[in-house]
Amino acid sequence: MAATRKILERVPEDRFTWKPSEKSMTLGRLANHVAALPVGASVAITKQGSRPAEAATTAELLEFFDQRVQTARQAFASLTDEQLGGEILVAPTITKPLWAALRGRGFMNHLIHHRGQLSVYLRLLNVTVPGMYGPSADEK
Repeated sequence: MAATRKILERVPEDRFTWKPSEKSMTLGRLANHVAALPVGASVAITKQGSRPAEAATTAELLEFFDQRVQTARQAFASLTDEQLGGEILVAPTITKPLWAALRGRGFMNHLIHHRGQLSVYLRLLNVTVPGMYGPSADEK
């Protein structure tokens, strides 16, 4: 979550409407999606949730992300091994163990994918990209 927050801190709010192509999400939409993904983990765990609000500024983006991370951490803290091994419906006809859903497309892999996408958007905008797994080219 720390690496994700570092990326979100760099999102220039004056460029929220920018997108690299007509087929792409806007920077603001992508950043809001990344900031909202921790809610997906808590919804998978608690089976409760609502559509998260969208941030209009970088400060709101960070505030919403921090709140969602806290909610997800609370949900994770309540989990038992039995619950992690329990089945969860991930598509109309597909079930998986909860741990697999959280690790896969439902949460972690999905978050990592879009965080990487967001780093490419920042690079295209000539924004300094923070390192996520060690220093970035901008930090060397």
